[in-house]
Amino acid sequence: MNKLYFGDNLDVLKELHEKYPSGLVDLIYIDPPFNSKRNYNVLFESIDLSDTKAQKEAFADTWSNVSYLDTLNEIKEFDLDLYNFLNALDQIRLSKGVISYLSIMAIRIWYMHKVLKDTGSFYLHCDPTMSHYLKLVCDLIFGKKNFRNEIIWHYRKWPSGNRQFQRNHDILLFYSKEENTGRVFNKIDLMERTSSTLKRFGKSKIISSYDKNGNRLPSQVEDRESLGVPRDDVWDISRVPPVKQLFPTEKPRALLSRIIRASSNKGDLVADFCCGCGTTIAVAESLNRNWIGVDISHLATRLITKRLIDTYGRQVKNTFEVFGFPKDIASAKELATGTKGGRLKFEEWIIEVMLHGVLNQQRTQIGFDGYLTFDIQGTKETVLIEVKSGNVNLPQVNHFITTVKEKNAGVGVFVCFKEQITSGMRQTAKKQGYYLEKFFGSNYDKIQIITVEDLLEDKMINIPTSTKGTFKTAVRDNKKNNKQTTFL
Repeated sequence: MNKLYFGDNLDVLKELHEKYPSGLVDLIYIDPPFNSKRNYNVLFESIDLSDTKAQKEAFADTWSNVSYLDTLNEIKEFDLDLYNFLNALDQIRLSKGVISYLSIMAIRIWYMHKVLKDTGSFYLHCDPTMSHYLKLVCDLIFGKKNFRNEIIWHYRKWPSGNRQFQRNHDILLFYSKEENTGRVFNKIDLMERTSSTLKRFGKSKIISSYDKNGNRLPSQVEDRESLGVPRDDVWDISRVPPVKQLFPTEKPRALLSRIIRASSNKGDLVADFCCGCGTTIAVAESLNRNWIGVDISHLATRLITKRLIDTYGRQVKNTFEVFGFPKDIASAKELATGTKGGRLKFEEWIIEVMLHGVLNQQRTQIGFDGYLTFDIQGTKETVLIEVKSGNVNLPQVNHFITTVKEKNAGVGVFVCFKEQITSGMRQTAKKQGYYLEKFFGSNYDKIQIITVEDLLEDKMINIPTSTKGTFKTAVRDNKKNNKQTTFL
C-alpha cells in the first residue's frame, strides 16, 4: 500500500534503509523549506473570534533548533568527505544557521541516495540562497558524474518593486543514482515538438532527432514524422495562483507531472520526504504510481488525506496507510497519558487530525480547545471543541456548555474516552436542544458528546454540510483522464 508518514523524515529514511539496504524507490522529489527563516502557514478559513488565530503556524523551519554538531559527528561516521566539506564551511564566515541547514539537509540526502534503486532518479528543489552549497553536497553524495541537469523552473509573478532584476525562477538539481545502470528515461515524455521545424519542413519531412518510440534517428531530413527534440532545461510553467492555493508554497501539478512522467513508469514508487500539501502525492496517484510521503507536521498528513478524499472520494483511504498517529484505543491512551506533553499532543491529534479542526492557541486560558466552521448559504457558524484526555465529570461538561453559549457557537463538541461518559452527562447535553438549519429545517444536537472510540471507527460529529470547509478543497479527479495534456 501507499504510505503517508507523520514524523521526522530522517527517522523514516533510516528505517527504510535498514529494511531495504539495496534500495526501493524509483524517483525522489523533495521541496524542502528554503533557508528563509519564515514560517509556512496552512490556510484556514477565517472566523471572527477575537480570542483565536485564523491561521495555525505550521511547517515551520526547524533547523535552528537542531544541534548541528551532533549531526556533523553522525555524518563523520559514514562519509568523511561530506563531513570535511561541512566542517570546512563551519570554519569560515558563514552563519551557524546556514551550517545547521546544510547539515540537516546533507544527512537526509545521504539516506535518500541509499533508499533509491540503482536505476533511481533524484530531484532537489532549491532557491538561489542555498543551491550552490546544495549542489556541492549532492556532488559528494551522488558523485559529480551522476549530475544530469540544473533545471530552471521559470514563471511569472507581480513585480516586487525591489532594486534588482525580478526573480522569476526556481532551481531543481537532477541526479541519477548510477551513471551506467541508471534508468533509460521515459524519452517520450522528455520530448517536445518544435513548431519552427514543422513550419520549415512540414509534418512529414522534418529533421528527425527521435522517432515516435523515442529512439534516436540519424541527423538528417527523414521522410517520416518525428516526435521532435528533447526538452531544454528551462521549463515555463505557471505558478499556482494564490487564490487557488491549498498551501502558500504549493507547486503546480504540471511541474510534478513533467518530473514524474519523465523519470518513472506506471507502477514505480515515487517518494517525497518533505511532502507539504501533497502535490507530489496527488500527481503520483493520478498517474498510477505508487508513493511514499513524509512530513514533520501532522497538519501536512491531515491536509494530504483530505486532498486525496476530495479528489477521489472516501474510498481512497483504503489504498494508503498513515503512520505516526494512534490507531487503536491502547495507543490513544498511551499518547494521552504515557508520553511527555502527551495531553497537548492528544488534543492536537483529536482536533486537527480526527476532526479536521483548528487548534485554539489560547486553550490553556479559554474554555475550549479548538474549533471548526461550516458555511450555510453565506452564513458562517462555529463549532467549538473541548477534548479531555483523563477523568471527566459533569461540572466540566456544564462549563463547556456555558462557553458555547457565551461564544454564540452553533454547536459544541465534547470529546473523551467512552469509559468516562455517564448517563448524567448525556442527559445534560441532550437538554441543550438543537441547532436548527433553517434552509432545510434539519436539527442537530447543540451539544454533542463523541468518544475517542467513535472517531477511531471513522464516525464523525453531526453538523450541516458546509459550502466552505476549514481547508480549501482539492479539485475532483476520476483518474481516468491522465493523458499528458491534462497537466502540461
